[in-house]
Amino acid sequence: MRARLALIRRLAEFTNQYPWQWACAELEAFFDMLRSAPRPAALSTLRGYQTTMRLFQDFVTDTRYGWPQACRERFGQAPAAVLHEWNSMVHAVEYEGRPGRRPLTYDEVQVLFDTADQRVDDIRSRGRKGALVAVRDAAVLKAVYAYGLRRREACGLDLADLRHNPSMPAFGRFGALFVRLAKASRGSAPKRRTVLTVPEMDWIVAVLDEYLTEVRPRLAPAAHPALWVSERTARLSVYRLGRVFEIVRDLAGLPEELDLHGLRHSYVTHLVEFDIPRSSFRTRSGTPSPRRRRSTPACRTSSVTNCCATNCASINPAWRRAGETENGLPVEPASGDGRTRNVRHHGPGRAVG
Repeated sequence: MRARLALIRRLAEFTNQYPWQWACAELEAFFDMLRSAPRPAALSTLRGYQTTMRLFQDFVTDTRYGWPQACRERFGQAPAAVLHEWNSMVHAVEYEGRPGRRPLTYDEVQVLFDTADQRVDDIRSRGRKGALVAVRDAAVLKAVYAYGLRRREACGLDLADLRHNPSMPAFGRFGALFVRLAKASRGSAPKRRTVLTVPEMDWIVAVLDEYLTEVRPRLAPAAHPALWVSERTARLSVYRLGRVFEIVRDLAGLPEELDLHGLRHSYVTHLVEFDIPRSSFRTRSGTPSPRRRRSTPACRTSSVTNCCATNCASINPAWRRAGETENGLPVEPASGDGRTRNVRHHGPGRAVG
């Protein structure tokens, strides 16, 4: 309710008029201002604003509440509807994100991780504090990519969320991540999912092991349950994680349109090129349907009921189902064009003296 009231007051300040004086032109000018700002509002955000304004409009124009009559008696003018079908934004296409927003390429992921590792050496060579935090930053960025995590999911991980995978005993306690703060939908509680460590990204095992054995204890987390902790014995914040990516991205000289969520998009895109079965994408990425995806590949999936041993075994080419079809047509493996690649092995961060 506070956010809705703030939006109505913001519109009143912009128009310098009272609600019963508003017209369609003022509303259109307000949305044009939001779209032309240095950081333009997303279409989904503007649709949410219009929903709030439509609720307010229905309230003040409904004769059952008495506002039209009261305004007409006091000011000689009654509130009128300013949002109509012809000036409202509709969800007409599946993807509404910015054109520049895209997954990172293999080379960009490699440069990003190399820069994150080099940042540790640069801090130590200047004799400044922060080398431990830089190692943590490099590890969390690699984990976001290796497991396709959203920033809130990564920051919400606890030590208890590290799981074994009986199908991959060599990974030890890093065989899977149990994500408990996945994206909610339609007002529900946060969803949960288990993300398995795929063999193509087994380098993350050494990264996490070094962080937990050498770095995290030196951050003095005491009994804090969080996997990623700050130097002040607190959980790594969502804002800080986003800033870490921006700092490393700028040091690496990568385009500014790349953001932290692009690592998640890269995870799904690269799994496609690894020829991972489509049936496991929904469980791994935590996306309920292809329509909800943005710039990730729209891989149509079937219902998945087993997300552990079955999916882990399915990534082995020897166990993959032959003759997989989609809509009755044979599906060509993503690696058939010979372009399958992988990010080079990312060993653990440099030891901090």
